[in-house]
Amino acid sequence: MDMFSIAQYIQKTFVDVYPIAAWGETSYFYNPERMLPRGIYFATLKEKDGQNDGASNLNRSDVFRLNIGISKLTYRSLFGQQPSRPHAGSVVDTGHDFTALDQLIPHPVYGWMSWVSVLNPSAVTFEAIKPLLIEAYGLAVSKHRKRIGLGR
Repeated sequence: MDMFSIAQYIQKTFVDVYPIAAWGETSYFYNPERMLPRGIYFATLKEKDGQNDGASNLNRSDVFRLNIGISKLTYRSLFGQQPSRPHAGSVVDTGHDFTALDQLIPHPVYGWMSWVSVLNPSAVTFEAIKPLLIEAYGLAVSKHRKRIGLGR
């Protein structure tokens, strides 16, 4: 899979989603009628290392990372207990190789917040993680409703 195909899938599959690109990353926000300044983000596509996020070595040619914010319960079913929040400029301590391609792993910085990632997912891997994108979108919808005062 390439970034363009994944971006197209996200934008065609989920309603009221607005991509915002900045600093080598496109974040996907749920924000119907643009009721919030940005909305609630649930996925990102990152194509270059940031100041506090270089663990994936995204500066390699044609390497990108899909990041997905899932529930604590789902995260724990995949990886066990969330790691502790890392110190500024550090990565979570999970023992994963954050440079490995086509493997679902905890997000190197935001794993403590139940975010997961995969570098350059193959078509097979992307199919396998579609349910995680669906869950992340559902969580964003729920959080948005709470934020604007509609409860669940």
